[in-house]
Amino acid sequence: MQSALIISNFILWLTVIGLSVLVFALTRQVGVLHERVAPAGALTPTSGPKIGESTTALATSNLAGGKLTIGGASEGASLVFFVSPTCPVCRNLVPTAKSLANYEDVNLIFASDGDSLESHQNYANDLEIDFNAYVLSQELGLGYGVSKLPFAVLIAEDGTLASKGLVNTREHLESLFESMRTGVATLQDYALEMENDANEPVKEYSP
Repeated sequence: MQSALIISNFILWLTVIGLSVLVFALTRQVGVLHERVAPAGALTPTSGPKIGESTTALATSNLAGGKLTIGGASEGASLVFFVSPTCPVCRNLVPTAKSLANYEDVNLIFASDGDSLESHQNYANDLEIDFNAYVLSQELGLGYGVSKLPFAVLIAEDGTLASKGLVNTREHLESLFESMRTGVATLQDYALEMENDANEPVKEYSP
């Protein structure tokens, strides 16, 4: 009886040690994968103006019946968020875009086209969007190469295109501002640049 108890305890301890080693190995592997995965940035299309280029000022009409110029130099940076009343992801991201624009202190403009004027007005009312900051312009979307929604364009104060891309999450929206701050077109480019710097051979000092 005593021998059986000793043997069972020995086997139990071996099992615990084995599981501990397995958990440690899995934890280490997760860390390696985390380092290799590139940050989730907005998907930047190749069509439309390139990041770093100057944008052209375009006069558009807003829901309030007034005019709003988008592009070119202006007072402060501008985040142009392309949406549609029929896009569920757009609807979910509208509050996020408003919160982020307020935090980053940039001008937020909602842009769309198609559908009826009434549908856009109802959409703006539902999401508490200022009619003055909601424009309808097919030319604007074509000019920035918008093919899928939701799409966002960040224009710097001097009128240059700071960043743009297809955005489906808050992280995607935040990546546009990170691109503007770092001067790198996308976070994927930034990760690649960091990887290349890490792989460069260390130069030996020679007196």
